[in-house]
Amino acid sequence: MKLTFAKSNYFQNCLQEVSNSDRALQMQQYVQHGNTSTYAHCQRVAIFSYRISQFLNLKVDNKSLIRGAFLHDYYLYDWHVKNFDHRLHGFNHPNVALKNAQEDFYLNDIEKNIIYSHMWPLTFRRLPRCTEALLVCIADKLCSLGEIF
Repeated sequence: MKLTFAKSNYFQNCLQEVSNSDRALQMQQYVQHGNTSTYAHCQRVAIFSYRISQFLNLKVDNKSLIRGAFLHDYYLYDWHVKNFDHRLHGFNHPNVALKNAQEDFYLNDIEKNIIYSHMWPLTFRRLPRCTEALLVCIADKLCSLGEIF
């Protein structure tokens, strides 16, 4: 689904609030899946989540959706490098991403839930508690599959 000019501008303005910080730009240095950087992955998840919400005409907080989607993997390390701190990355990185995001940005409850729960159902006790978090959870899985294959 193609976004209108106005919706595309809205997306870019919301994304710019979080994507241009020094630490966010560091995500360009880390590989997420295949040859995709963590930064590019987070951008893809944000735009895909937003497009889904627009296509389905969902009543969601789009600003929180976009910001939370971009920050969902804000863990700022290369998870491919063996390191004691990175063990069980799939289970633990949402905590690191949330901690880093809270250090750098004000987050509302929706954004926090998006980041904290985006690995559900792997992290089965961390449920998406809002539509925005569920959208990001789905978009993250679909984008990851596309990047791997």
